[in-house]
Amino acid sequence: MKTSIIFNSIRNLLVCLFLIPACGSKKVDTPTQATSSKTLYVSPGGNDSNAGTINAPLQSINMALGKVLSGDTVMVRAGTYYEKVKFPKSGRLDKCITLKAYPGEHPVISGEGLPITGKEALVTISNVSYIIFEGFDVCNYKSTIPWVNINGILVNEGSGNITLRKNKIYNIEHNVKPEDGRSGHGIEIIGNTSVAMKNILVEENEIHDCNTGYSENLTINGYVDGFVIRKNKIYNAENIGIDAAGGYWANPTPAFNYARNGIISDNELYNIDMTTGPIGGSTGHGAIGIYVDGARNITVERNNVHECDRGIGIVSENDAYPTSNCLVRNNFVANCWRTGIYLGGYLNYTSGGTNDCYVINNTLYFNNKVLGHFGEIEGEIRLTERCNNNVIKNNIVYGRPVDVLVHKYTATGTNNIIDHNLYYTTGTPKWIWNGTEYTSYEAWKTACGGDANSSNGIDPLLINTTLPDLHIQSSSPAKNTGIVINADVHGSTDIDGKPRIVNGKISKGAQQ
Repeated sequence: MKTSIIFNSIRNLLVCLFLIPACGSKKVDTPTQATSSKTLYVSPGGNDSNAGTINAPLQSINMALGKVLSGDTVMVRAGTYYEKVKFPKSGRLDKCITLKAYPGEHPVISGEGLPITGKEALVTISNVSYIIFEGFDVCNYKSTIPWVNINGILVNEGSGNITLRKNKIYNIEHNVKPEDGRSGHGIEIIGNTSVAMKNILVEENEIHDCNTGYSENLTINGYVDGFVIRKNKIYNAENIGIDAAGGYWANPTPAFNYARNGIISDNELYNIDMTTGPIGGSTGHGAIGIYVDGARNITVERNNVHECDRGIGIVSENDAYPTSNCLVRNNFVANCWRTGIYLGGYLNYTSGGTNDCYVINNTLYFNNKVLGHFGEIEGEIRLTERCNNNVIKNNIVYGRPVDVLVHKYTATGTNNIIDHNLYYTTGTPKWIWNGTEYTSYEAWKTACGGDANSSNGIDPLLINTTLPDLHIQSSSPAKNTGIVINADVHGSTDIDGKPRIVNGKISKGAQQ
């Protein structure tokens, strides 16, 4: 398997897209704000006939946006603004158009009382570039009208060089029955034209308590080529947290119809629970914290995913869009209702599968609190249909007393390499390979054709299993006992941002 070549190619792409230095530290090529030509001020107590100075502010955000040019800033004072905000023009390189909160204040863009027809958003960034949107509450946009699509923030139509930073998105709700098209997004970034959307940065936002139905809280779909989703917090959601997708009618051209070349890092996701809404019912538990579905060349790293239906998925729901060339590394995944990390196509449903991906240096703990859709234990690591050429190494897999550590469902898929992991449970260890269960570690190794260098039954000595704190003690058997592949695969930093490889050694799990 030529995975090292594949991932060197991925890295070269990311170097071009994000200006990553050769040493491996990531510097994102994102819009920067040069000295503004002018700053306009907006306040609820202002007047749109004013000059827009701090002492004579405008009242409407849209009025202010209509007056700015490249390099200008609109500074918004505290208060509630009942308007659908739309950016009418682009900035340019080093002269972004910036819409941001006045320092120390928290303006609110509210959808309360605003109508919605079709697909709409409270904040729309469409066919414009070099835009920064920062520091707002975007909230209370609700509808009971069937078949609308309701969004907090929408970015589309070839927009590029966009930064969404330090916003709070909540109470975005499509409150209809599932059969009436319950759908919406906290943030939706959709490449729906032949122009690639590049340099998209979504960082330090908080998304919570949104009713998105069949859709997701933060979605990247279609022709989005180069993005970073980092340091966000997403919680109290009825469906998927973060979704990088392909194959969902986002773009009419098949070659453009999937997200690619992205990084999803340093996010926290919890209470992603489908049973809290009508889509999942009382036993659904089908939502995934971080979901790569039909996308390619995506790195999922240093995330903390806990108390979700499922943890992290590199899966394909669409026949023509296998998820491929992805890295899932240095993540904590704990206390999920079903599987921790999930690969493959949907059982008896799709043929896309998961190809040429790494699941490496993750720490999984006490997932599988309930049985899966078919009455089975899904497994801490789950492989379903058509998994090919994937590598699963250096993971700490700490199972419940009744659990399955690795579960491969069917005989489809080939050349999956599993090794150098640490398995532990206080109960009877179980693995399933091609549908057959094994409780003997030796029999398991023979069946899967791997794991010769893994360890079983040795406590990894986590800091605290009560909280839990998934960091390892200094005396952990996981310390410096992993296999070094190369820095491009492992990443430069562990879950805490510390060097991942030290003196040529690497620990198992997410922490060095």
